[in-house]
Amino acid sequence: MTLAIQAEGLVKRYGETEALAGVDLSVPAGTILGVLGPNGAGKTTTVRILSTLLRPDAGRALVAGYDVVRQPVAVRACIGLTGQYASVDEDLTGFENLLLIGRLLEMSKSAARERAAALLERFALTEAGGRPVRTYSGGMRRRVDLAASLVGRPQVLYLDEPTTGLDPRSRNQVWEIVRGLSQDGVSVLLTTQYLEEADRLADRITVIDHGRVVAEGRAEELKRRTGGQTLQVRPSDPADIPEVVRILTALTGTEPLTDGEAGLVTTLADDPVLLSALVRRLDESAIAVDDLGLRLPSLDDVFLALTGRPADEAAGKAAAPADTPAGTRERSAA
Repeated sequence: MTLAIQAEGLVKRYGETEALAGVDLSVPAGTILGVLGPNGAGKTTTVRILSTLLRPDAGRALVAGYDVVRQPVAVRACIGLTGQYASVDEDLTGFENLLLIGRLLEMSKSAARERAAALLERFALTEAGGRPVRTYSGGMRRRVDLAASLVGRPQVLYLDEPTTGLDPRSRNQVWEIVRGLSQDGVSVLLTTQYLEEADRLADRITVIDHGRVVAEGRAEELKRRTGGQTLQVRPSDPADIPEVVRILTALTGTEPLTDGEAGLVTTLADDPVLLSALVRRLDESAIAVDDLGLRLPSLDDVFLALTGRPADEAAGKAAAPADTPAGTRERSAA
């Protein structure tokens, strides 16, 4: 298996603050790794090291086979980076932003123009390409920002919380773009606070908290770590809830949880035959249901189990000084 990114024991300190305390990461070529964690966890610091913007105090990292400390120029030639905030020039048009980057990458004028036009088309920005970026919506700015990171055709792309502040429609557009990049063979490291984003996009997820990796694996694997499945039943008639509770208690030996407001009855479902047995009992009792199914724990449940606090509470905490936005983009360099 070829690794696009391999990091071992990354450590970064700022005085008494230890931003990273021995982080290990690996990203197989052509896949998406989601790095999940709250503000101050160390996500952005990790990205800065992997993009050669920071030197680690300890540990080693290879990107596309190049050492980030000993071969930084070679690393920069292979990567693209989009930070938490769009950093394109608002006074230039979308086309001019992409053209400028192409020229900075020492493309010929004709090649840079061709690349800019192709990216505008790919990101559905052709019509807006002649307008100043300051007239773009938030989602359009993010898309041109992503396009800018691809001018140099990077092998590895870092997306540091790319959908921060976007509305749901714009977020979905960015997600579709990221999926397309992965399908084209680009290796992606995606940092995010959004559990749904990691669940929807990442082939594998690494959870970082307080500068340490606290869990890693596929989304389904992480969900299973918090415990077994739950079975949820929502009777069509709320008056049937007591009978559903009675049936589940008889089948499992424990009384299920009841949410009267949602009309939902929930119980642990470690027995694989519980669902079929329940369906038979509900049919015998002539109880119709609007919702019936087995549920794995959500990534919210995983985050709570791993870090001891809910994701929304963790994300609401102030970022540590060592993990504030870089304010600098390292797209690539020839």
